[in-house]
Amino acid sequence: MSRVVSGALALVAAGWTMSAQAADFYGSPNTVNQSLFRPDSWAGPYLGANIGYAWGSVANNPAKPSGFVGGVQAGYNWQNGGPWVFGLEGDIQATGAEETFAPWKFSNPWFGTVRGRAGYAFTNVLFFGTGGLAFGELRATTFGLTESHTNLGWTLGAGAEVGLAPNWSAKIEYLYVDLANSNFVITGASNGYRFGLIRAGVNWRF
Repeated sequence: MSRVVSGALALVAAGWTMSAQAADFYGSPNTVNQSLFRPDSWAGPYLGANIGYAWGSVANNPAKPSGFVGGVQAGYNWQNGGPWVFGLEGDIQATGAEETFAPWKFSNPWFGTVRGRAGYAFTNVLFFGTGGLAFGELRATTFGLTESHTNLGWTLGAGAEVGLAPNWSAKIEYLYVDLANSNFVITGASNGYRFGLIRAGVNWRF
């Protein structure tokens, strides 16, 4: 949980910096054409893609798989005239997170999440918290034998999203993901995967 808190605080600080820079754009009369787009509303469906990096640890084993992550997300936001924005988002990710320790190699080929989102919009900048279900594969390999389990767990995180142009926005997000333990025959232990994830992405809002 300390990773969740530290990651969320870092993202909030980054978001405030972006908001201040956007305010500088708006405040200068000579940069009207250079200013970031101000969306009238964050409401509606969206579809996008993301790329990032994940690092974590395997329960009951010293392996610490890490690697690049990429995937797609889709969601829907509700906003009723005020600054509060609520939504649902789902994503599916392919990952290169893996590590070998002694005779065991652990990897996380893919994972996905289904999350609620709640945020506060400052014109073109949306700060949000998010949390919900996570699911994904943990794969163990040793002495030529491979065993895979698809585990169900949870995720929690925070982020900031910036409106850049009509229908387009960019985001940065931190998630902590816990894929719960399951019993692996080839390791003789109950193994799961917990990891942090920082990713950046773009969304097309319909």
